[in-house]
Amino acid sequence: MEQNQYNPDKQHETDNRTDQYTEANDRVTFMTDLEKVQANLEKYGYTEQFRVEKGKLLGIESKKSYKPGDVKAVNFYRFEGISDPDDMSILYAIETSDGCKGTLTDAYGNYSDDDTGDFMKQVEVAKKTEGMDKK
Repeated sequence: MEQNQYNPDKQHETDNRTDQYTEANDRVTFMTDLEKVQANLEKYGYTEQFRVEKGKLLGIESKKSYKPGDVKAVNFYRFEGISDPDDMSILYAIETSDGCKGTLTDAYGNYSDDDTGDFMKQVEVAKKTEGMDKK
């Protein structure tokens, strides 16, 4: 058995980590503010902007509405304000059942929108590991 640098004593037989990785993790550290992330997502086709209203997700441009079961959050990003740590926001990369792709932004923490939070609690979150990186 190859020695593992993360657990050289191999105290736990189920520890199978290696130091060999072929893919980057999904933490996109080059993106530090919401505008940069949104611009990057637009390169991948996430061009619609959404808002939640009366329990449904609404496309601002398309005027289409979606129930929680019609929506999947394929990634999300949290941001903290530069001068105020309480100024937090979250950006969701959204895909809908009819193929529409876009973003939904909400405050995070004390200032979050209750309707958006309630809606997103019902939405499947399945982070993509490919197709969300910087081009």
